[in-house]
Amino acid sequence: MALPDAVEAYNELLTDELAGESQAQLDAQQQMRGLLFGGRPLCTVLRPRFMSDVQYKYLQSRAALVLRAFGSAHRAAMEEKTVRAQFGLFDWEEQLIHHDPGFRDASPVSRLDAFFLGETDGLRFTEYNAETPAGAGYNDVLSEMFYGLPVMSPFLRKWDVRPLPARHNVLHALLDSWYQWSGKRDLPRIAILDWADVPTKSEFVLFREYFHRQGIACEIVDPADCTYANGRLNGVTGRIDLIYKRVLITELVERGGLDHPVIRAVRDNAVCMVNPFRCKLLHKKASLAVLSDEHNARLFSATEREAIAAHIPWTRVVEERRTTHNGQAVDLLPYTSANKDNLVLKPNDEYGGKGILLGWETDQKAWDDGIRIALSEPYIVQERVPLPSESFPSMVGSTVQFADRMLDTAPYVAYGAYVDGCLTRLSTAALLNVSAGGGSSVPTFIIEGKR
Repeated sequence: MALPDAVEAYNELLTDELAGESQAQLDAQQQMRGLLFGGRPLCTVLRPRFMSDVQYKYLQSRAALVLRAFGSAHRAAMEEKTVRAQFGLFDWEEQLIHHDPGFRDASPVSRLDAFFLGETDGLRFTEYNAETPAGAGYNDVLSEMFYGLPVMSPFLRKWDVRPLPARHNVLHALLDSWYQWSGKRDLPRIAILDWADVPTKSEFVLFREYFHRQGIACEIVDPADCTYANGRLNGVTGRIDLIYKRVLITELVERGGLDHPVIRAVRDNAVCMVNPFRCKLLHKKASLAVLSDEHNARLFSATEREAIAAHIPWTRVVEERRTTHNGQAVDLLPYTSANKDNLVLKPNDEYGGKGILLGWETDQKAWDDGIRIALSEPYIVQERVPLPSESFPSMVGSTVQFADRMLDTAPYVAYGAYVDGCLTRLSTAALLNVSAGGGSSVPTFIIEGKR
């Protein structure tokens, strides 16, 4: 049975009464477990995202090829200054990325952001969060919540529903990096590191509880509360062995400089940090321009070039230059100005949708102003990709209603190599990002009819 059959079967179960019971339970569970973002529930709809096994396996296999290309770009950048210059690093980032973290992977924990139109076509990767991928904890707990909703009881009688958890890979990546760094098999004391006032703190609590259940000591630490002396980094409650870094390196340097206790401790190899400084290279949105630019074809194998052509939208760093688009030579800036309805401008090193300009929602003057800004600070221009949409149910008063919502596909990546777990975000606006102030997160389930 096809995915539309599963969606239809689920929706048909949602009478106003059953939907109301399910919504009340979902709201209560989110409040109790802290699944709130800026005070509002993280999930505002009553159906999870369904994906077929064929679709998920295709996502995994094609993502693996794209990730190989990212790996090739990273290796080339570390070896060649001319390649590295394309990523738009600041001087202090250039200093930090050369620090050897003590383990193999530049980004043991990461996440791709994509749009997926069908089961085996229309897959486009638009960003690579190689520094601080969020949402794994939320995803796993939302999966637990949806399994317990009243509507799932009759649905599970006819459908097999498999979750796509992600927390375990975060744990394994952290411990594997620690074992490589320390040469020991002892369990470390973990600090989840980020500012005390960030809206994602509730996810840190979920991770802390998860680590504790695995028998691992863990605390949530604000970088301002860290001290470094006598070769030891301390948090509020004592020694830190392993940093699960959720704070952005840029913010850490902006607030504390390169002399911040955390930065000094990491550079002195007094503490292990995941993800390490060198994750900054691929986290830059210019990394997609490095893959997409015809001048860099030599960096990639034939298989990687095929995957890039199929799954990376045309992307360039905004600058005065000649380039190609669909095999045709163009002047980049005039082309960008004249084709705004098919293009997006993105700052090279922001998150949460900050600074993104969607050309088709922007008038010409504002778009050209955006190009001028993009010339003065690192930006990329990227080709617009089709946005898939599905109908999702939600409660409006005492009535269940259905509305089309655009959705993205954000698979979690382990060790920079393979996909395991998947976040889905919904929105009625083209900018799908919960931290931008709208939208909803839902768990992703593999669905198959019972035989």
